[in-house]
Amino acid sequence: MTDRQLETRTIDVIRGLAMDMPQKANSGHPGTAMALAPLAYTLWTRIMRYDAAAPGWPNRDRFVLSNGHASVLQYTMLYLTGYGLTLGDLEDFRQWGSKTPGHPELHHTEGVEVTTGPLGQGVANAVGMALAEHWLRARFGPQLFDHHTFVFCGDGDLEEGVSHEAASLAGHLGLGKLVAVYDDNHISIDGPTELALSDDAPKRFEAYGWHVENVGEIGEDVDALEAAIRRAMDVDDRPSLVVLRSHIGYPSPKYTDTAHAHGNPLGVDEVTATKAILGTPDEPFWVPDDVLEHMRAAGARGREAREAWEKLHESWSEDREALDAALAGTGLSGWQDALPTWDAGDKVATRNAAKKVMNALLPVVPGLVGGGADLTGNTGTEIDGAEPFSLTNRAGRQLHYGVREHGMGAVMNGMAAHGGVLPFGGTFFVFSDYMRPAVRLAALSDLHVVYSWTHDSVGLGEDGPTHQPVEHLASLRAMPNLRVIRPADANETAIAWRVAVERGGPTALVLSRQNLPVLEGTAGNEGVGRGAYVLRPTDGDPDVVLIGTGSEVQLCLGAAEQLGADGVAARVVSMPSWELFAEQDDDYQVSVMGLDVPRVSVEAGSTFGWSLWADASVGFDHFGASAPGATVMERFGMTVANVIEHVRAVLAPR
Repeated sequence: MTDRQLETRTIDVIRGLAMDMPQKANSGHPGTAMALAPLAYTLWTRIMRYDAAAPGWPNRDRFVLSNGHASVLQYTMLYLTGYGLTLGDLEDFRQWGSKTPGHPELHHTEGVEVTTGPLGQGVANAVGMALAEHWLRARFGPQLFDHHTFVFCGDGDLEEGVSHEAASLAGHLGLGKLVAVYDDNHISIDGPTELALSDDAPKRFEAYGWHVENVGEIGEDVDALEAAIRRAMDVDDRPSLVVLRSHIGYPSPKYTDTAHAHGNPLGVDEVTATKAILGTPDEPFWVPDDVLEHMRAAGARGREAREAWEKLHESWSEDREALDAALAGTGLSGWQDALPTWDAGDKVATRNAAKKVMNALLPVVPGLVGGGADLTGNTGTEIDGAEPFSLTNRAGRQLHYGVREHGMGAVMNGMAAHGGVLPFGGTFFVFSDYMRPAVRLAALSDLHVVYSWTHDSVGLGEDGPTHQPVEHLASLRAMPNLRVIRPADANETAIAWRVAVERGGPTALVLSRQNLPVLEGTAGNEGVGRGAYVLRPTDGDPDVVLIGTGSEVQLCLGAAEQLGADGVAARVVSMPSWELFAEQDDDYQVSVMGLDVPRVSVEAGSTFGWSLWADASVGFDHFGASAPGATVMERFGMTVANVIEHVRAVLAPR
């Protein structure tokens, strides 16, 4: 068998597995994987630099399958090249406990770089990966970081708004080494894309500033595919889009170029007919030894480069501590000592405190990179005296995302998944809605990112209900694996930032626009990191426990003072994070909240969920109003008097 015959045979095997996996599961998307089998073969065997035996090698090329419904293609390539998947794993596609879920999941399947499936997200993740590579190369040198990011995407990816946001940013920043292949197959689940789409994608991406080449009908020609991708790789000063006209489901005689091939198994008879065209046995999960040997050799092709990199890394002495800290996503030894503190009685908006903390951390947390969605000055994400990351300054740590909240969130995910960078990003808390799909994927993927969400309540004032978050704390607390922290003052903000750096996964800092008093007892209080703590104890057992978050903790303190004068012993608990407190053992929780003691929560927003911790809640379950912040807070019951009224109600005999 000639090399060319072996290549053809291997591509036929890839297509066979792409049919077999959904057929056995009676669920899945075979068509795109069948059409892109030659493209995937070309990338994995001829172009991409990786070592399947070391999936975490920092200088590997990255691959993102943005059209994640075609997961069978990625799983097939990971199995064939030796990432640890077995043929049995492919047979268990979409089954309980399998390593081959319906869409690729980071940390679940070795070799998967990002979780994809929600369309457009992978494109934006790839932009973040390319950005991280550029920054690391500028910061630590091309000897350590010099690789490409490849992404496959389809019509659905390019229709979703997040891809527009990220592609626009990538073009503006001139992110070379990013190569996207657009699978222009003209098919969606509803039918031909012409039902809803008439964009000229090449012209759109050219307008974004991308290098674009429409290569047309070369989907079966591996030499032409290789040449096209290599031409894109040679473009250094901007990202590249290769537009490939493919035929979904090819070479199925019945379902090529049909919507059926998009999201349905082909059926036993059609699989048989298609394999007859391919000239392969009508046998499920057929992988001959020569194909497996050929692909395993491709999977080991990057071993020499990887071992050379490891030797270089081992002997690297230039700024080694910073390099190690960046790769670990943490700070230099003793970095916590850089955290500022404030004196009780000062008045500081927690967004401004967050900015001071972030600037203090930049010299000692080497991988910290970020900014805001056009709101760096407003969200505590402005780096003092910094030159921004740009086409001419790749080492800049200040990112300007523009008015692209969703794109910012998804790009941050790509940066975090790449590694070596700890991204932070800010916007108004109410606009976390625009980021929510990316935030959910960060939580699902356990990505180390930091959100600086400011203007956290109706206390922001005159901008009115469109800008005043009400339900956001409740809704984001409902998201698994998202750590939400709403600090009461500047000192709690410093510790919240410490938690965000120290702990993996995503952390949301929810910060005030208005100045808040620095409270007695918050400086350096380790209780912040435990989610809740007693800020104002009572001499004996309390009659009531007041639980506050953020700007409302001061109301709890004021109410406790007045209640004490009336003979009511009120303990005040600051509870910046439900999630952190829920991690604590029962003894600690009881030591903070008391046992069989009435509790009243105080928070300027929705009361939904507070029944978990409190017997009564001071809050409101309606939208805000346009007026000075203090006026809105007063009109909506965020007053000491209203807190006391609620306490009297829970203490009243029944």
